[in-house]
Amino acid sequence: MGLKGKRIGFGVTGSHCTYAQVFPQLKKLMDAGADVVPIVSYTVQNTDTKFGKAADHVAKIESITGKRAIKTIPDAEPLGPELPLDCMVVAPLTGNSMSKLANALTDTPVLMAVKATIRNQNPIVLGISTNDALGLNGVNLMRLMASKFFYFIPYGQDNPYKKPNSLVSYMDLLYDTVDSALKEQQLQPVIIPHIDDNMIE
Repeated sequence: MGLKGKRIGFGVTGSHCTYAQVFPQLKKLMDAGADVVPIVSYTVQNTDTKFGKAADHVAKIESITGKRAIKTIPDAEPLGPELPLDCMVVAPLTGNSMSKLANALTDTPVLMAVKATIRNQNPIVLGISTNDALGLNGVNLMRLMASKFFYFIPYGQDNPYKKPNSLVSYMDLLYDTVDSALKEQQLQPVIIPHIDDNMIE
């Protein structure tokens, strides 16, 4: 199934170190002819880090999609019945946002967009990036994996010796995961060796 004409929400949360892997996948969706709706969390909007300024990240997202990013909960709410999405992507998904999502908390525009899409019973694609996925957040990861409508970009340990609890999705598989999710299928295998420059052999 091609993505041309598909209305895809693209939520970005505050795993700033992962943006370099995510933004090219956002462009890939655009190049495929998808109608991409960008949504950014409050952390993305307001937090400058060594990986760049918040305003620059938001500007890049808006430049790639050609749309102003949704930045508030009220602006995300119409993505339910009024302006439905065919699929909602969250990449990167931080451990903080993952824990809120797994426990039905909706306190950011991205989480509201997810809730709106679940209301329509359409697929949610998650690209995780969290240092505690194999720690306290493991229960939240498994809860989402066992829940209907959620599909995961395949993930693995990005640095198992220095960060043994960390899991990161292989973002190059974002497009394929969305394509599979629209067919109500999880791209397999979902747990893979993670290819990363920081991996210690």
